[in-house]
Amino acid sequence: MSGSTIVVLTALDVEYDAVREKLRNPRLHRHQQGTRFEVGRIEGGRCRIALGLVGKGNQSAAVLAERAIHEFSPTALLFVGVAGALHSHIALGDVVVATHVYAFHGGTSEDDGFKSRPRVWEVSHSADQIARHVDRESAWTGNGRAKHRRPKVHFGPIAAGEVVLNSTVSAHADWIRRHYNDALAIEMEGAGVAQAAHLNRSLPVVVIRGVSDRADGTKETTDRARWQPRAVANAAAFTAALAESLTTDEANHRRPDTTGTTGSQQMGDTVRNIAKDNARVGVQAGHVHGGVHLATDKAAQADPSAALADLTARLEQARDAGVIDEDTHRAARAELDDAREALHATPRNTGAVTLALKKVRGLVADVAALAAEVANVLGLVRNLS
Repeated sequence: MSGSTIVVLTALDVEYDAVREKLRNPRLHRHQQGTRFEVGRIEGGRCRIALGLVGKGNQSAAVLAERAIHEFSPTALLFVGVAGALHSHIALGDVVVATHVYAFHGGTSEDDGFKSRPRVWEVSHSADQIARHVDRESAWTGNGRAKHRRPKVHFGPIAAGEVVLNSTVSAHADWIRRHYNDALAIEMEGAGVAQAAHLNRSLPVVVIRGVSDRADGTKETTDRARWQPRAVANAAAFTAALAESLTTDEANHRRPDTTGTTGSQQMGDTVRNIAKDNARVGVQAGHVHGGVHLATDKAAQADPSAALADLTARLEQARDAGVIDEDTHRAARAELDDAREALHATPRNTGAVTLALKKVRGLVADVAALAAEVANVLGLVRNLS
C-alpha cells in the first residue's frame, strides 16, 4: 500500500484499544500471513495510521514490525504501551519517550562474572525534535480529564529485555542499576522494533511508554488501581499528536518550494497533460522548454467499464495518500458503485451513470487530477448514448 502512513504497534490489548479509540472508522487490513491490522485516520486530523498488535517480547515485536514495514511502507514507526519507571521522579501516568533503546540482555558469562555486551539504538534527530515540540505545545493533554494530574513527558533511554521487572532488590534490578542507570523505564518490545526499523533504511522509530508501575514490587497494586489503562491513555494521546506532527512534517518536506513564484506554484521540469477520448487539452505549465507530447490511454478509450475501474483505483490512492478525507472518499465511492451498477444493468442506464459521475466530480472538485479523470469517464459514457 502507498501514501503517508504511520505504523503504530502495541503489545497488549489495553494498549491497542487506547490507540484504536483515536481512529476514525478503522478498516480491517489482512496480511497474507494472517496478521490483522486496522487502518484509519486520527479523529479530527489527517494522519493515516496502520495499527497492529504484536504480543509480548522483542522477538515477536521485531518480526511483526518488519511485516508492517513491508506491507505499508510507512514514513515512521511508533511503538506505544506501558512500562515500569526506574526513577522516583517519574510519576505514575507520566509518559516516557525513548531517546535511546537498550537491549540489555546481551553479554558473555566468564569465570569472574557476567560481562555486559549491550546494544543500543538512538532515535532519529528529526523525530526527536518533533516529539519535543509536541511536548512543548502541550495541546496533546487536552483530554478533558481535569480530575487527573496533568502527565509529564520525560525524554531519555528505555531498557528493553525479556522479563517483567517487579523488584528493586533482585539480581536483575541490580544489573540494570549498575549497567543502565540512566534508563528511565523498562519494557519488553522496544529493542525488537528498533532493530526492525534500523534494518529498513533507518526508518524513524519512536517508542512511547505510559508509566503504569514503578518496577518495585507494587505492580499488582497499581494494576488493581487500573493504572495500565490510565497510563496508556496518556501515551496514546501523545502518540496521536506526534503522528499528526510527523505527517505534517512529511507533507511539508515533499511540498515544492514556491519561493519567488508569482501567481502559481512552481512546477517541475516535466509536465504531462493527458487527453482521453475526443477531448483536447492545452499545455498547463508555467514555462515550456522543449517539445510537447500528447498521449492517450487506448485501453480507457475502448472500455468505459475499465475507465471506471481505473477511476475507482485512483480514488483509493487519493484517500490513502491523504489527498481526500475519509468522508469524501466514502461518498464518492458510493456514487462510483452506483455508476458501475447502472453501467452493467440491462438495459444500460447511461443517465444514472452520468448523474452519479457528476456527483463524484462535485465531491472531488478541489483535486484537479481526480476531477479531470471523472470528466474523461463522463466523456466515454456520453459516447455510449
